[in-house]
Amino acid sequence: MVGQYFSAAAVSLLALASASPISPLKRGLSFDYSNQKVRGVNTGGWFVLEPWITPSIFEGNNAVDEYTLTQQLGSDAAKSLLQNHWDSWITESDFQQMAKAGLNHVRIPIGYWSVLPRDGDPYVAGAYDRLGRALDWAQGAGLKVMIDLHGAPQSQNGFDNSGQYMTNPNWGQGDSVDYTKKVLNKIRDDMAAHPAVSAIELLNEPLGGKVNVDTIKQFYYDGWGDLRDSNVAITFHDAFQGVTGWNDFGAGMGNLLLDTHHYEIFDTGAVAMDINSHVSTACGFGKQMASTGKPTISGEFTGGITDCAKWLNGKIMGARFDGTFEGSSKIGDCTGKSTGNVASLSDADKSNIGHFLEAQLDAFEKASGWIFWTWKTEGAPEWDMKDLLANGIFPQPLGSRKYPGQCG
Repeated sequence: MVGQYFSAAAVSLLALASASPISPLKRGLSFDYSNQKVRGVNTGGWFVLEPWITPSIFEGNNAVDEYTLTQQLGSDAAKSLLQNHWDSWITESDFQQMAKAGLNHVRIPIGYWSVLPRDGDPYVAGAYDRLGRALDWAQGAGLKVMIDLHGAPQSQNGFDNSGQYMTNPNWGQGDSVDYTKKVLNKIRDDMAAHPAVSAIELLNEPLGGKVNVDTIKQFYYDGWGDLRDSNVAITFHDAFQGVTGWNDFGAGMGNLLLDTHHYEIFDTGAVAMDINSHVSTACGFGKQMASTGKPTISGEFTGGITDCAKWLNGKIMGARFDGTFEGSSKIGDCTGKSTGNVASLSDADKSNIGHFLEAQLDAFEKASGWIFWTWKTEGAPEWDMKDLLANGIFPQPLGSRKYPGQCG
């Protein structure tokens, strides 16, 4: 999930002399991203912890991310805690429920430390084996999987969801980029041939601006070169350079899929918008997605029009919406939206979430589709697809509309 940052407008494509050689490739993918619509959900908080998704794990300690949690607990206690979490947070039944809801994709975030543990890190291993089991569950449910490298060494964005919170991300320094390529190559070798795997995302949300954009682009070229002979869509995030900032990227490179994450809550102007402005913004963004010249999905988005969910902006940090976030002014009340469930939301909140969700689904399907963030939470009702489905807010069937025609 995105952190508290929006970058400047898109930068122009730079010709990188040392880029991997590129040539058109037409390989048969197991999902046709050019002609079929992606309708999916993320398994956030499963193999990469986020305090706001599972706050119970972060209560009673000073940890702010998975790195500090495992560091403070120690190897044995952390392993016991996480093994129980991995085996209970998402189960085979969840994959069956996703398929029953009409979804065709699940995006599974994983951290580098689970794939290739790095000397000196406090993380514990074990999630990677369970990823293999999850692929079998997806295959049994008829779901396609995007494996998403969500955290890279030294953090590609500084967000807690990269595994390690830091003010200035250090990915790009030392051997961090080369190590990330090794991680991706292991995922390729171990997982790409699995019949459920249709896409591999090179890296989640590298923070262009704080991380050199040239470094990111070179990494994308190299990652594509390493994965191009695999039968998967090679997915790359827009690095906060704007979804249309990549229109000229990838000429001659086959099987590319662009991922952009759409949130309208992580700055004071966005969170202050009324529901009509949220809807029109989403509709306009869908038009941008459809203009990139390549298959493009929104690989993360939410039903929320507030940032009220407890610890969404980081552990112990407040919300812009109710003025408790540093430097913000109160816009409204977070009661019922900070913690709780969908059934307890006000009728107005349910209506707003329903309007916003349906507008985004329509907008993103003007391009190649969408993957909602996230399947379940401990108590963040605007973000919990499972709970939104159970309460009739997330549309069923997925193409049905209570609020039709919002995007024209």
